[in-house]
Amino acid sequence: MRLGYGEDSHRLIEGKPLYLCGLLIPSPHGALAHSDGDAPLHALTDALLSAFGLGDIGLLFPDTDPKWRGARSEVFLKEALRLVEERGGRLIQVSLAIILDQPKLSPYRQGLLENLSRLLGLPLDRIGLTFKTSEGLAVAHVQARAMVLLDG
Repeated sequence: MRLGYGEDSHRLIEGKPLYLCGLLIPSPHGALAHSDGDAPLHALTDALLSAFGLGDIGLLFPDTDPKWRGARSEVFLKEALRLVEERGGRLIQVSLAIILDQPKLSPYRQGLLENLSRLLGLPLDRIGLTFKTSEGLAVAHVQARAMVLLDG
């Protein structure tokens, strides 16, 4: 068994799209990032890579490379899953926390879970998804923390 941990955060600015778990969430503010700034998928990517000592998202997809400008984070996640599977790893369970003050995410819970299930190839009951706010400490900010359990 292997455990992996990852986290990611981005400043939110007006006029940018807000992507979470691969979905576009209606919001006047989105992540300031080189890629699409999908903090939950970035955290999951790092968690998968860390479980096998493969570095982090910045090592594989550096923000200094124009190739990744505006890239969708599903690309990063799929590559991390491929690298894990190439080494005999099999994803068993995911726990993901998203910290965001606005917009409230509860109306999007089912869609986020279903898209994570599709992207990760896991049944819904193997994906833990929690939402938190910063309690006003970081209102112009999105953060995600992820843990993964793998066999292999």
